[in-house]
Amino acid sequence: MNPYIIPFEKLKNKDVELVGGKNASIGEMISRLADLGVSVPGGFATTAHAYRDFLAQGGLDGRIREALASLDVDDVERLAVVGSQIRGWMLATPFPDRLQAEVLDSWRKMGKGGEFAVAVRSSATAEDLPDASFAGQQETFLNVRGEERLLSCIHEVYASLFNDRAIAYRVHSKYDHNAVALSVGVQHMVRSDLGAAGVMFTLDTDSGFRDVVFITSAYGLGETVVQGAVNPDEFYVYKPALRAGRRSVLRKNLGQKAIKMIYGAPGTQERVRTVDVATEDRQRFSLDEADVLSLAKQALIIEEHYGTPMDIEWGKDGDTGKLYILQARPETVQSRAGRSIQRFTLKARSTLLVSGRSIGQRIGAGHARVIRDVREMSRVRAGDVLVADMTDPDWEPVMKRAAAIVTNRGGRTCHAAIIARELGIPAVVGCVTATSAIRENQAVTVSCAEGDTGHVYDGMLEYDQRNIELDSLPSIPVKIMMNIGNPDRAFDFATLPHKGVGLARLEFIINRMIGVHPRALLEFDKQSPELKEAIAQQIAGYADPVSFYVDKLAEGISQIAAAFAPEPVIVRLSDFKSNEYANLIGGKNYEPHEENPMLGFRGASRYIDRVFRPCFELECRALKRVRDEMGLTNVQLMVPFVRTLLEAKTVTQLLADNGLKRGDNGLLHIMMCELPTNAVLADRYLEYFDGMSIGSNDMTQLALGLDRDSGVVAKLFDERDDAVKALMSMSIKACKARGKYVGICGQGPSDHPELARWLVEQGIDSLSLNPDTVVETWMFLAGDRPD
Repeated sequence: MNPYIIPFEKLKNKDVELVGGKNASIGEMISRLADLGVSVPGGFATTAHAYRDFLAQGGLDGRIREALASLDVDDVERLAVVGSQIRGWMLATPFPDRLQAEVLDSWRKMGKGGEFAVAVRSSATAEDLPDASFAGQQETFLNVRGEERLLSCIHEVYASLFNDRAIAYRVHSKYDHNAVALSVGVQHMVRSDLGAAGVMFTLDTDSGFRDVVFITSAYGLGETVVQGAVNPDEFYVYKPALRAGRRSVLRKNLGQKAIKMIYGAPGTQERVRTVDVATEDRQRFSLDEADVLSLAKQALIIEEHYGTPMDIEWGKDGDTGKLYILQARPETVQSRAGRSIQRFTLKARSTLLVSGRSIGQRIGAGHARVIRDVREMSRVRAGDVLVADMTDPDWEPVMKRAAAIVTNRGGRTCHAAIIARELGIPAVVGCVTATSAIRENQAVTVSCAEGDTGHVYDGMLEYDQRNIELDSLPSIPVKIMMNIGNPDRAFDFATLPHKGVGLARLEFIINRMIGVHPRALLEFDKQSPELKEAIAQQIAGYADPVSFYVDKLAEGISQIAAAFAPEPVIVRLSDFKSNEYANLIGGKNYEPHEENPMLGFRGASRYIDRVFRPCFELECRALKRVRDEMGLTNVQLMVPFVRTLLEAKTVTQLLADNGLKRGDNGLLHIMMCELPTNAVLADRYLEYFDGMSIGSNDMTQLALGLDRDSGVVAKLFDERDDAVKALMSMSIKACKARGKYVGICGQGPSDHPELARWLVEQGIDSLSLNPDTVVETWMFLAGDRPD
């Protein structure tokens, strides 16, 4: 007699055809990974035999086949009618007596005579196979109590195999309806309604970068994260550091977490309900670092066992503080991506309508369809931009028509984000006001090609789209490195061919991720009440103002360093001018007014200044943490705007005093070669440094005696001028004579390929380019250029 019920602990991965991918995976983890530290709540699964015997009653299976035979699933109105009819038939069909008896017997054994709650989850037998992701297609019911409710929910799960979205998805994925059966998983509930829950991936979901665990988290039951109803907290954990027992949290992003799902009120028919999160809880992370690391370790165990990147749901029990893995499936988008990449670039920008989290790196344009209810879905036509508060699996039949998706709510692992990646279309999620800021039928452009923040612009804007075959680039006689300012794009840019980062701009990290003047943080107690409030908003989730500054600097540096490891990442110490520092929160209280900040208080002069020195020491603390505690010793440092030999001597000694001594653990001190004095006295400057990186922007400005911020003389600015080239040539020769590193990180070779070729002829070691010019310059140097 074929089994109807199997306890999770008796299931293995090989049982997919019997209990579906989700339930087989739960059984695999309970039976194989518990001793390794992976905690999974127990329970049981109904089998495909039980489901097929249920359908065999009264010829139900034949009626379903007949109803679906001629259905056009792209006719969403007809799809809704047929789907509703089939589900009605199924709910009207009783369970076989044997199935009902065995379900209740297994359920009673779970409870051991006490009061308890279970989750009732679907697991289709074709679900989560390598060539299809059926995740979320069927129903899940949480906080199910009592025999009657249990049987009712299992019935609903059975019927959900013929949800409109599931019918359409099977047709589009070319799965035979008759070949798919349904298993129901009945699993002990974790009291994450009192704690937190979320989703984690063992790669970066946008770029496919494999060396991180990406964790999302929010308060309450995990459905809000999966559905995209909240903007969750995000954490990136660096796998090599985690395995080595080092400090390994690369990055934290504080989410809004405006709502949470909790158990319904006792004594009511309400299983779950959604409530607002207290303001003070929104302003802190929903997981502490110990929990983040514990989850990441479990994720690594699961990934290593399955041998493929994984998509994992987890929950934290608020009663016990224990972390549980609820389910795990192979990741089905980035892990299958090839070695060709597409690059999108906007040619122009217009009025910005809304911004949110970007999903992918594409651009899409079309007329907006502002959909406020799933019943309006049929209004979405091919090429439209779907705008909604959030999406769920019911929307999937029309999502494939959209040129892009924009939502008010959701994070990078929400339903809209997952489907957008699968469909290969851009999405901007968590915009808050998208459905009010964007008008029905308004022409819009959705850009995810500008970093971690996605933008929706008014009108149909022009953009470039290129396909790059990464394995077909020819060899060239120079190292190509990249200039990186935005850590959010580091994982993506690292997919380009490279020999590391020739310029990581610390001031970009300060501006984008911190936004507060370092002295305002060091002297927080002296600030006005208004300024304290503004700073408090920026540092939410961090222990104190100074920790915030060091932590965020370290996060930005480590994200770039991890993305490009083991290749060198040359981090330039902050090179803000006084007017740029003044634009930070609190900055006007500390910065001098200078008529020409380009030639003023910047670079090495700042670091050795008695008043600014404590700010510089915070930069040193962040760099030391990344190198010494996280083990990212591919980080080298670069000192900008060194005016005199005395400054060179003083700043290198100051670095050593702050734990960043030349030669320790392979640390190199590079200097920006950007003043004529640096080139003229290059041999003497190299007594204090391990090499030079030419800054062609400032070198051109100072060689030609023009302010590069002045529009009046801008037409005279040209890095190819003979005087500039003479200074660059002197620098290269001096470095070569001493056997020291020499590269260029200025804008020149990115803008002028012929200058890049001249620099190669001079014997330069590396060209550090803007990422969007890497492939073009590479091909130019290889000889692939117009005659």
